[in-house]
Amino acid sequence: MNTILPRSGTAFMLRKGERLKITDIKGEQVSDFTCFNLDDTKEYLSSGRTIDYAETIFLTKGHPFYSNRSNIMFNIIEDTVGRHDFLLTPCSADTFRIIYGDENPHRGCFGNLCEALEPFGIDPDSIPICFNVFMNVAVDGETGKISVLPPKSKEGDYIIIEAAMDLIVGMTACSAEMSNNYSFKPIGYSILKNETAE
Repeated sequence: MNTILPRSGTAFMLRKGERLKITDIKGEQVSDFTCFNLDDTKEYLSSGRTIDYAETIFLTKGHPFYSNRSNIMFNIIEDTVGRHDFLLTPCSADTFRIIYGDENPHRGCFGNLCEALEPFGIDPDSIPICFNVFMNVAVDGETGKISVLPPKSKEGDYIIIEAAMDLIVGMTACSAEMSNNYSFKPIGYSILKNETAE
């Protein structure tokens, strides 16, 4: 299993038919996940289209995830948690400045994704809303107020996705305090081929 260190990110290729296992190593840790079509990076993971077609914001096992061109990019095939977020944008230096009042803010998941995806020719303005694996966001049915709650994931919880096209994947171990119950921890990931982790 590969490890993303706390408050850092990575990027790699995931081929069609390969499975990616994302593991919460210590519990209550979010991973911002995004992906792009390997052959045309102008095609990217779309929160709006995925939620629209699924008719739910609570995406889990059995849901396909769509691109901005309405093509399926991947499917969740296993999920031991069942609560993730696809509403909120990656945390950034501006997030920490505006929400937390930090004078010397961390670059956040957005900055980590920018650095990790740059070698693939993906620029900052091309990074969309991420699928926030293990993030627990509640929406008040009356007011629409959003609350970021501690993740429901425990040590060893995971999801497995299967790529429906060749992908460039960007992932983080999230840097935002509220998202991770105020403790920064690593995220694990493994590419599965023929049920064997690389």
